[in-house]
Amino acid sequence: MPKIPPVFSRSAALAIALVWVGLTGQVVDARVRPPKLEYKHVTLPNGLNVILHEDHSTPIVHLQLWYHVGSKDEKAGRTGFAHLFEHMMFQGSKNVGREQHNSLIASVGGESNAYTTEDATVFWETLPSNYLPLILWLEADRMATLKLDQESFSRERNVVKEERRQKIENPPYGRLPELVAEHAFMVHPYKHVVMGSMADLEAASIEDVREFHQTYYVPENAVLVLAGDFDTTDAVALVEKYFGRVPKAAKPLKRDIPVEPKQEKERRLTVYENVPLPAVVVAHHITFDGHPDSYPLHIASKVLSDGQSSRIYRKLVYEDQIALAAFGGGNIIENPNLFFATAIVQPGQSPEKVEKALAAELDRLRLEPITEHELERTKNQFARDYILGRQTVQDKASALAHAMVLHQGQLSTADGEFDIFMNTKVSDVQRVARTYFTPDTRLVLTILPKGSAPSGGAAGPGL
Repeated sequence: MPKIPPVFSRSAALAIALVWVGLTGQVVDARVRPPKLEYKHVTLPNGLNVILHEDHSTPIVHLQLWYHVGSKDEKAGRTGFAHLFEHMMFQGSKNVGREQHNSLIASVGGESNAYTTEDATVFWETLPSNYLPLILWLEADRMATLKLDQESFSRERNVVKEERRQKIENPPYGRLPELVAEHAFMVHPYKHVVMGSMADLEAASIEDVREFHQTYYVPENAVLVLAGDFDTTDAVALVEKYFGRVPKAAKPLKRDIPVEPKQEKERRLTVYENVPLPAVVVAHHITFDGHPDSYPLHIASKVLSDGQSSRIYRKLVYEDQIALAAFGGGNIIENPNLFFATAIVQPGQSPEKVEKALAAELDRLRLEPITEHELERTKNQFARDYILGRQTVQDKASALAHAMVLHQGQLSTADGEFDIFMNTKVSDVQRVARTYFTPDTRLVLTILPKGSAPSGGAAGPGL
């Protein structure tokens, strides 16, 4: 390993170490502890949680506003609402016109966007720090006085429907995540994807949208994170000035999310879709983000299916050449979700052979420990991700918001998870594999081209 001059930054030193690993094939201890995130946490009288991290390295400020509502909070028959409402938040408010939110940010040299997950809807802006009052006013204004009319609703519903066509219905394997979720979950709302169904979007009404806003887009259900070039005391005063006037919800938020029953035996299903080649998915239910088992599961996910050097890709694509592509991983989020491994079957090969190969790799993780080399390489990857993931104020804000929202207020996990990963042992990875990758909890989903469906029906055994 070459000697690294002391003038290099932590991230540069890590990058050099990782390049050396790539060139030589050696695993070295390239782990450098990421700098601790300093922050202040306050809660306004209306229930809004506010987290502030001062960073004067550049004259910019980043804001993230997380609403703790995602697709898992949607009612049956009203899927896609969380994502639809993300779009509605840009349709104007009492004091801001339609689509003016983004244009005002851009006019001062900033950028903004939003996204929706199963568990949260996030709005963010980055702009010169002297415009902090502007973004606080903009976000507070649309939280309190969002415009919700039939015209905007109808327009954005059509936009979301077109987005669903482009991302899910038109690509050859676009419905694959939807099929897996639909058949893996019996009662939990992770059964439907964030985009929702076309039928549910069509059935939605403006009254449904207004009820959704009144329930979830309230201060008590939001976390505001500021990171960047500001004085914390001054920033708190600004937050109180703009958000302190937003009223509390009319009634407390009550979540009623059903618990997914434990799967007691293997489930095997075949579906027929508009795909050019067969695909096979092997999935298992796993635990939630922040559970002690989730950290070894992250490592198992990297070993099995992260990149072309991972076990599954190397075995099925390179060595046996029975799959054109192989991928997967653990979807470790707020509620227990899935680990899945997927392969696109090579022409001339059988789905049965591919299924056995996928299952064999999961069984191998249960039956024999990963190597120390694999563990150390994965730890170095996590160290790299943690350190490089603290380079911008947006990265820092995301880490704090994730801890606050998805770890139920455990802000210490924004830093503490690093040590958990670094202290994970080979035995921990095998233990979680034995816990979650058992044959009786396995879902095997085979997706075949529609032209191969038996006459008289579009579904195979099990559907």
